Amino acid sequence: MNNYTIVRFEHLNQHDNLFGGQMLSWVDEFAWLTAARDFPGYRLVTRAMDKISFEKNVPNGSILRFHILPCKQGNSSITYMVDVFADAPGASGEVLVFGTKVTFVSISETGEKVPLPKSDVLRSQREEFLSQI
Repeated sequence: MNNYTIVRFEHLNQHDNLFGGQMLSWVDEFAWLTAARDFPGYRLVTRAMDKISFEKNVPNGSILRFHILPCKQGNSSITYMVDVFADAPGASGEVLVFGTKVTFVSISETGEKVPLPKSDVLRSQREEFLSQI
């Protein structure tokens, strides 16, 4: 699944580039939206994010594309790979600026883990991705 947003002035740090905390907020939100669509009716909460490393600056006005694919499913958890591409103003195309994995766990109202149904989400998402390249 792809989600898009634009970097605005209010998203910038003291060096006039995208604030890392804003990037993490978008990654968490957009990955959760994908998980919620893949597992409707389940209460999913963020369990973990893998390595966090900001390798490239993202300037104001950049259009960001969040490419999100499921990569691993456990009994009550689902992990998504999130790659973020930036199309900076005046650039001839987008470049990969950030990537991580986000894991969600399904819980009950009392916080107990709830099994997720085994689904074809992983297979169908991978097939869709492979057909695009």
